[in-house]
Amino acid sequence: MRKALSLVLIAVFLVSFFGGVSVVPSAKAAVAQQVTYNLGTEPATIDPALSQGIPEANIILQTMDGLTRIDSKNMPQPAIAKSWTISKDRRTYTFTLRDAYWTNGTPVTAYDFEYAWKRALSPELAASYAYQLYYVYGGEAFNTSIKVGSKYYVQAVDAKGNPLTKTVGGKVVPVANMAKEINPSKNIGVKALDAKTLKVYLQSPTVYFLNLTAFPTLMPVCKAVVSTNDKWAADVTNYVTDGPFKLTQWSHNDKMTFVKNPTYWDKAAVKLTKITYLMVTDESTALSMFQSGQMDVGSTVPLSELPKLVASGDAKILPYLGTYYYMFNTTKKPFNDVRVRKALALAIDRKGITTAITKGGQTPALAYVPNGIADAAAGSDFRTVGGTFYKDKDIATAKSLLAQAGYPNGKGFPSFTLLFNTSNAHQSIAEAIQQMWKQNLGITCTLKVEEWGVYLDDRNNLNYQVARAGWIGDYMDPNTFLDMFVTGGGNNGTGYANKTYDALIAKAKATVSPTARMAALHAAEKILMTDMPIIPIYFYTNPVLITKHVKNFYQSTLGFVDWKNAYMS
Repeated sequence: MRKALSLVLIAVFLVSFFGGVSVVPSAKAAVAQQVTYNLGTEPATIDPALSQGIPEANIILQTMDGLTRIDSKNMPQPAIAKSWTISKDRRTYTFTLRDAYWTNGTPVTAYDFEYAWKRALSPELAASYAYQLYYVYGGEAFNTSIKVGSKYYVQAVDAKGNPLTKTVGGKVVPVANMAKEINPSKNIGVKALDAKTLKVYLQSPTVYFLNLTAFPTLMPVCKAVVSTNDKWAADVTNYVTDGPFKLTQWSHNDKMTFVKNPTYWDKAAVKLTKITYLMVTDESTALSMFQSGQMDVGSTVPLSELPKLVASGDAKILPYLGTYYYMFNTTKKPFNDVRVRKALALAIDRKGITTAITKGGQTPALAYVPNGIADAAAGSDFRTVGGTFYKDKDIATAKSLLAQAGYPNGKGFPSFTLLFNTSNAHQSIAEAIQQMWKQNLGITCTLKVEEWGVYLDDRNNLNYQVARAGWIGDYMDPNTFLDMFVTGGGNNGTGYANKTYDALIAKAKATVSPTARMAALHAAEKILMTDMPIIPIYFYTNPVLITKHVKNFYQSTLGFVDWKNAYMS
């Protein structure tokens, strides 16, 4: 800017000196519509069907449009679907698609949606979030089926509902019920009637289904590209998308570059011409880059600097519908003992963590589902109605439970490992809790830090003992927090199973009455907090670094950043 201004002044001087001509300086140059954002980590994937974390979603949301898109009030608005009708029983949705195009110039069709949803459900893809499509008729049966040759069969179970297995070549494998074949083209309730019409049949009425159609798992993929290339999402040249921005560069563990998508159906609404995503994991480094003008918005803020940055206006604390928690591998001793799990949970000083470490207005979590979700009665909040389930820093009860489990004052308790992903904040919290467990219970743990993708892999495969986790709601309903812990759930990750809990979640999903739904979900949360496969620690807020030059920045309470309507001033 300075260089350009100097040249203008020199030109004015020369013209005035030699010709005596009065020159009016040109109007202020237009601001470059380019923004730099720190994502904070390398994404584990950018395939919408395989996405399971906020970092991945915050890439996919820029490059993809689903049937709907969530607005600034967390409400679904028409996107690729320009309109829809819903049957009286609220189980059949018919979507009419608008004229929209993939970045390769081909039309986005209802056939792409049908293919994408069935692909996400396919048992061979093993998508963690496939259960978001269990609301679709036949979705769960297909996802849990067994493929034999080119056909799919229902998983055989015994009289108690336990999966049947057999040993083949020394390996235990599930048994398929050969009498119950599942035909994906006939037995799943999503069907393209033609290129512009998608019909969806649900298992039961689902009040938040339109919100789900904006979720990454339900995004379309270009069938012509994806069906012929398993690695389509690993290379930007094959990453064919339909959203407001197009991914043009991906330097792993460094940065991503997006440009305005010229084929986007609503391109007139998009002001930014370029977005750069950085992957700086160290919060202090990110802050230095922000202060030197190398980034405009950052997803991570050094906790020690947060109060000062908020006061100066360089950081904002946004609402966030989420819970920070630790999870147990309940399949491994001693964490298969509920008394041990409860002892570790009660020995934590949550208020101490939120006041001395996080400092961002977070509140101690004495339950799992956070505040901010409506209950059945008008104006009520699910958390307020549900209350709390335990006391913070209840050392006496914790010591008593540990003694009952056979480890008085921690004697004989095996050393274990606490796993977390790369972050100074996670490190500080882990070190504090490590010290609390040592001081309050006499037990010892070591800390293990892993890069995001490896950490997710180890969690998903139960390759841990205790691990950090965080869950941000996918939609505004308690079910988004509770249904993940059903037996075998794609995001369960603890090995936890309770059939009464499963039944309550199934009841809530099949129930229309708001009062009955919420009653079932409250009962389910009570079981979860009694069995304690997880330790809720605090309810999130969302501190972000943001320069005043960024306008219309939007990050929802669900954690999703949407750059579609943002611009630079």
